[in-house]
Amino acid sequence: MRTFAVGDIHGGFKALVQVLNQLEIQEEDTIIFMGDYVDGWSESAQVIEFLINVSQKINCIFIKGNHDVWCQNWLKDKSVNPSWYLHGGKETIDSYEGFSDDEKKQHLIFFENMPFYYLDSDHRLFLHAGFTSMHGVEKEAFSHTFCTDRTLWEMALAIDKKMAKNSANYPKRLTHYKEIYIGHTPTTNYAETVPMKAINIWNVDTGAAFKGRVTAMNIDTKVFFQSDCLPDLYPNEKGRNK
Repeated sequence: MRTFAVGDIHGGFKALVQVLNQLEIQEEDTIIFMGDYVDGWSESAQVIEFLINVSQKINCIFIKGNHDVWCQNWLKDKSVNPSWYLHGGKETIDSYEGFSDDEKKQHLIFFENMPFYYLDSDHRLFLHAGFTSMHGVEKEAFSHTFCTDRTLWEMALAIDKKMAKNSANYPKRLTHYKEIYIGHTPTTNYAETVPMKAINIWNVDTGAAFKGRVTAMNIDTKVFFQSDCLPDLYPNEKGRNK
């Protein structure tokens, strides 16, 4: 019985398939997808269609990312956030060419049903980006924080690793959960091509939107599996490398 956390995909359908094939998923396994399924490479709609089908055969949990919120809004009422359009939204809109209205409706329902976070029985938290409440996710004032916040990760990177957990200065946000798994901020921003750990936070976004890879990590063993670099899989595209 294994659980995998899968980092940001950003329309890289070929990379997603590569990674899942390496996992050799069994019936009792669980895959937790950390959000940002769309925007960047040319197969965002194909990623969503594939994940809907996969979820009918495998136990999956789909966390909602900020790019997923933008795509959801577009599918709902054709509203186009200007920032979204410039950061992969155009490619996502183009990927829906040939999809029927019924298929788009199913994708919208898929997005609408995604939670912003998941807490497992071992008190491990999974969310796309972060949270700001010192009392934990249940006390977060604004749900969009779960898919946009970077301060949680930045704080974990900056904290003195020698600080005792019972210290008055130890960040309260880090005391509520055994482990926290996030995406959103590519590890390639820190010249790392693999998942990064800071205090009790694991970042599994390894830069698939840009020049990195899609990654899946076994959350118990910390063994991880990776796709090829996305520019190698989509040599005639730029992804979000504008």
